[in-house]
Amino acid sequence: MNHSPSRLFRASCVALIVTAMSFALRGSAAASWGSEFHLSNEQLGWINGTAFWGFTLAMVIGGPLCDALGLASIVRIAFAGHLAGILLTLFAWDYHSLYAGTLLFGIANGSVEAACNPLVATLYPDDKTTRLNGFHVWFPGGIVIGGLLSFALGHLGLGWRIQFGCMLIPLVIYAAMFLGQEFPRTERVQQGVSTKEMFTACLNPVFLLMAGCMLLTAATELGPNQWIPNILTNAGVSGILVLVWITGIQAIGRMFAGVFVHRIAPEGMLLASAAISAAGLYALSIGSGAMTFAAATLFAAGVCFFWPTMLGYVSERFPKTGAMGLAFMGGAGMLSVSIVLPVMGRIYDQGIASRLSLGQHPTPSIEAAAGLQVLGKIAVLPCVLIVLFLIVFSLQKHFRSGLAKN
Repeated sequence: MNHSPSRLFRASCVALIVTAMSFALRGSAAASWGSEFHLSNEQLGWINGTAFWGFTLAMVIGGPLCDALGLASIVRIAFAGHLAGILLTLFAWDYHSLYAGTLLFGIANGSVEAACNPLVATLYPDDKTTRLNGFHVWFPGGIVIGGLLSFALGHLGLGWRIQFGCMLIPLVIYAAMFLGQEFPRTERVQQGVSTKEMFTACLNPVFLLMAGCMLLTAATELGPNQWIPNILTNAGVSGILVLVWITGIQAIGRMFAGVFVHRIAPEGMLLASAAISAAGLYALSIGSGAMTFAAATLFAAGVCFFWPTMLGYVSERFPKTGAMGLAFMGGAGMLSVSIVLPVMGRIYDQGIASRLSLGQHPTPSIEAAAGLQVLGKIAVLPCVLIVLFLIVFSLQKHFRSGLAKN
């Protein structure tokens, strides 16, 4: 056995690519699932949403177990869940089988985050925010890969099952890269922080408020991204290419996160992200044609740093929370997305129904108008974030002495 930080980091990135590809491919497959299995938009929202609460389940349970079982065990759970989720989805026959396959995938995705976030923080204790941004380059990067794959294979006439099967390739790659590597003990264990101290640190009021903010940052980023392929395709734009554009910008931004981290405090980055993402969502809801890509660019710039900066912020300010703190943050974020997706689906269905005359069938223009309205309504979430971040950063000054201890 050996321990190569760079290899462990790269393997973690490939595992995150598998996680992200599933998001893109599910978003692209939603319309096909609806017609093939006769599902409503709300049912599609529940299917996609289960990936997020499965993610939450794995992170909440797997986070504390990282210290007890070791990071390697959680990575093995991730591999098994990814393999089972891919196979069950490939052979799905109805709503329930799709739901179960997506749940397994969600548990695997959550296990990747539960293990790899503290792994990266442990490997690079003096540069957490920058390295976590570097690791999370591959979430939007994986969505770009999955989106382009879906677009190319779709134009070749190859359906969603072939597209999902392609995830077996990076799955085997990350398993091979982790094989034979000795995983370090988590940072909390190395520092001798007790379980009691970890739980106490997680009860810090500012930490809990940041976890509340994570509910909204994740919903702002991932809720719209899951629906954009479906909504914008009805609006006459290639929704999957818009998603690729958004996530491509996110990936590039995270590659250069260090520049922003060292020039702008995380607090400033988060406030700016909330304001810009609100403007981007509103612009998406009223834009059309080429303006859609301009609005998508604004939205991408807004959500680019949300997830990794939130994790980096709490890991640096609350180091004693350890793997559990990171898992709690990630789990909170994914739980909120599992809720917002079916809610968005319900609003989408209601918007379509309200635009139909008696006996009229939905047309692409009606579906597009209803979908764009959903994006506009979601823009309220980052507006609330602006207020909450101002409260958090004001409280931070009050609890500064407590932060130094925790």
